[in-house]
Amino acid sequence: MDIRAGLLKGDKRAAARLITLAENGDEDAVKIISEYYHLTGKARIIGITGPPGAGKSTVTDKLAKLLRQQNKTVGIIAVDPTSPFTGGAILGDRVRMNDLSTDQGVFIRSMATRGALGGLSKAVHDTVRIMDIYGMDYIFIETVGVGQSEVDIVKLADTVIMVMVPGLGDDIQAIKAGIMEIGDIFAVNKSDREGAERTATEIEVMLDFNRTTDFRPKVINIVARDNDRVDKLLEAIEEHWHYLCKDSNYQIRKKNNIETEIISLINQYVVKSIQNNNQSNLVHTMVEKVFDKKIDPYSAAIDILQKVSLGK
Repeated sequence: MDIRAGLLKGDKRAAARLITLAENGDEDAVKIISEYYHLTGKARIIGITGPPGAGKSTVTDKLAKLLRQQNKTVGIIAVDPTSPFTGGAILGDRVRMNDLSTDQGVFIRSMATRGALGGLSKAVHDTVRIMDIYGMDYIFIETVGVGQSEVDIVKLADTVIMVMVPGLGDDIQAIKAGIMEIGDIFAVNKSDREGAERTATEIEVMLDFNRTTDFRPKVINIVARDNDRVDKLLEAIEEHWHYLCKDSNYQIRKKNNIETEIISLINQYVVKSIQNNNQSNLVHTMVEKVFDKKIDPYSAAIDILQKVSLGK
């Protein structure tokens, strides 16, 4: 299969094959993505996060269907927990989106976290680019669930939707730090349940308390299962996009994300270089020296980096 030709011709199998190569850390995937990187930047990237059971998959499904009614192409990356046995995705959100999976204008991919902090592995970033090159208008990234490391989604998405549910109570206070700040839109799903208005009010209060920009995230009560007010959620996504495009907001966000990714890649390349150059003995030697207090960890790290960079 000629992956390059297939990718540009809209061959879904070619794109899927390239994603698999990227997941496996194949150098050919890096070469192809680098070659066509200039074609990226057209897709709108939407992050969907929230606590387990909030209905993130249903929200994603309904938003995708609304966009398909507008003839927009949609990519969906469902980031699932990693199986401790196979290293693959456990949940497989594609099972919950069967009717979308047969739509030629929709590309769904379930991916494992593979232990990455924030639930986003390097392969997720690669997959976003591949779907962008492939020609998707919108790319949804549905994350595992809320945790303090889940803030990684803001480093990749243009718009982050926090999906909440009624009855969280004190749990909202527990997740406030580091989580409430990343949402550009808050969707209170399952709003036909008791306590929905109270949950929305609590979120509104916390947003006012933590507000640091001139943009005020919207809080929208929805019932995704019944497709109730999901259209309002899509409108909020468009409003946030217009805000980003105002002045230099979008450029600033993108540049910050690029800087973060470059630093992350440098860290990965350094570690990989140490592993590939059989420097494990050097690391073990430094461990012994630090343990015996003959050297400090900072000096040990600098020494290892210098030896690796010089090829010693």
